[in-house]
Amino acid sequence: MKSQEKYHYFGNNIFILAIQFIDLIRNEKISKGESIMNYGIKMKKIRIINNKNQSDIAKILKISPYTYSHYETQDAIMPLKHLINFCEYFNISIDYIFGFTEKTQYKNANKNIKLENNNLRIYRKLNNITQKELAKKLNITQSSISEYEKGHKIISTPILFSICKKYNISADYLLGKTDNPKHIK
Repeated sequence: MKSQEKYHYFGNNIFILAIQFIDLIRNEKISKGESIMNYGIKMKKIRIINNKNQSDIAKILKISPYTYSHYETQDAIMPLKHLINFCEYFNISIDYIFGFTEKTQYKNANKNIKLENNNLRIYRKLNNITQKELAKKLNITQSSISEYEKGHKIISTPILFSICKKYNISADYLLGKTDNPKHIK
């Protein structure tokens, strides 16, 4: 019997309690100033609530179940394009998946995100942050920032998370899903 089936036998309540407990621990760490990218727990919670198994999600994302299971357990970093597809399928915000908000979606959110159009440059300019300063804070090259802003390179999930945490800005805003800057906790 697969582990999913064992848990399903006990019902969704056991999952929800476990996820709430993990969220409690995670929130305690965040309140102490620790920055943790922990999207896998939220993804699992959403998958279970929607009565999907990992194979179902893998088919939706057009990846192998093995790959998806590694994304959910965070043994591998989920590429942003798959994270966006996951969020669009379930109609939830990336900010929710990242744990920045308990709101699952924003009003008037754009339905589809285009990775080549992002608000990073706009946000950076509005806040008088140079590419060089941003690159230094993120420990990446200035040319990477330039490539992200021009849409020549897709921003990585950890870099997006880091920008959002360092500047308290919404991932959904930076990716063009919402129109105005939304600040996170």
